[in-house]
This record gives sequence, structure tokens and C-alpha cells, in this order.
Amino acid sequence: MTHFLHPAVLTIAGSDSSGGAGVQADLKTMTSLGCYGMTVITALTAQNTQGVQGVYPVSTEVVLAQLNAVFEDIPPVTVKIGMLHDQALIEGLYHFLKDRNVRIVLDPVMVATSGDVLLEPDSLQSLQTLLFPLASLITPNIHEIDLISGKKNSSKETMGESALAMAHKWGSPFLVKGGDLQGCGTSSDVLAVPGSDRLLWFESERVETRNTHGTGCTLSSAVASHLALGYSLDEAVSLSKKYISAALEHGKNQSWGQGRGPVNHMWNLKKSIRR
Repeated sequence: MTHFLHPAVLTIAGSDSSGGAGVQADLKTMTSLGCYGMTVITALTAQNTQGVQGVYPVSTEVVLAQLNAVFEDIPPVTVKIGMLHDQALIEGLYHFLKDRNVRIVLDPVMVATSGDVLLEPDSLQSLQTLLFPLASLITPNIHEIDLISGKKNSSKETMGESALAMAHKWGSPFLVKGGDLQGCGTSSDVLAVPGSDRLLWFESERVETRNTHGTGCTLSSAVASHLALGYSLDEAVSLSKKYISAALEHGKNQSWGQGRGPVNHMWNLKKSIRR
């Protein structure tokens, strides 16, 4: 693999006008970790820290035009996929990416933090059958693994079982994020890889903060960045877990907005620019 000082990483996701999640969070993360971030926008949103006021999907035609423009000029080393709004877009992405020599980190944005399902059943099925097998890593949260596995995951034990079952079923590694797991004293994520019964756990102390907006986007784009930088999957997940934990810690006393604010993506920047 060719190594670059600042490897190119592409995010295919929705835009968050408040800057805390979506492509904005991805770009901040990629830049903070020393990568060259690029974007293909799948939807525009009108939102802030207090909620989403509107979602405006981008047509599949326009998404594919963005993809063609990026790949023909600056082919990415890795791709992070986030918000996809319908079956046509999923099918279009599949046909574009299936023969590309690129590693994909898929953040299956299926369920909101509230637990509301964001994908229609047909789109959910297409996401699994078409894009799951292409992924180098799939990063569902606890609500999403419930939906994917078809069972309620209420403990670390069931999280691990579901991660293994889905990794074997779809032939792709699964990182199940347990940040929303109730009754657990730590934030526990588990990695399962197809062809092995090994479970690798990543633990961190829970950070008491309301500023958690964009945690899933940030973690998945951090993994994509670390993979592009040449780290193994285990190393990429471990380093990304440390990055998001520090972003939560360094952002807990910030006051960006009046609601659930973002994590501090820039915590690891050594110097600030001052007038």
C-alpha cells in the first residue's frame, strides 16, 4: 500500500449545519488525526444542538457525480459511510464501490439516539445485503445492533454474542458500541472478526457530560483515518476509542449551543491560531 504523509480519506454522509456530527464532525476528526478529508454529501440538514428542524436528501444522481469527481482525481485510501436515506442511494453506492480497491468503515445510521428507526425496512435490508459484505468494519450502536441482530442486547454478554453472530453472518468485522448500554459502569465497545470466536473489548471510563453529539460519526471517521495511516484494525479501533474518549473529556465543560453539544474534536491540536 502506498503511504502518504496525509492520506486521503472520504466521508459519504449527511451535513450537520451545527457542525457537531455528519461530514463536519468527520472532517474535523480526519484533520485532527493528520489525514486529508474529502466529502460526498448525501443529505442536508437544518439542525442545532437542540434538535433537527429539517432533512433534505440529495439525489442519487448528485451523490454519484460527487463520487466520480473525487475518485477520478484523488482516490481515497479509506471511505467512511454514514447517513444514507433510501434504497436507491444504497444500490447506487454498492454498484460504484463493489469493485473499488478501498477499505470501507460503515456506520449504519439506522436508529436515532431516541431509539426512533431512521430507515424503512426495504432500505435496511438493502443496507445489510449490499453494503455490509463490502465493509472492512461495521460500527453499530446498541440500538442498531438490536435491529440488525433481531434481539434485545441488554448486557455486555449479549453484545458480544450479537457482534460475533453478525460478523460471521455478513463476513465483515463488527464493532458494537456500548456507550448507551444501561447499568454499565464503563463505556464498553466490542470487536468481532469473521472466522474467529475472539472478542476484543475496548473499555473506558464514562465521561459525565451532556456534550455527546456526533460521537458515532467521530469514532467511525477516526477508525477510517487510522486505517488510512497504516494501522491494523485492532490498533485503529484502540486508538480511535482513546481519541473519542479524550474528545468527550475535553468537551465536557464547553458550551457550544444550548442543548446537547458536540464533543471537542480539536483536543489534540498542539497549537491554536491567535491574532
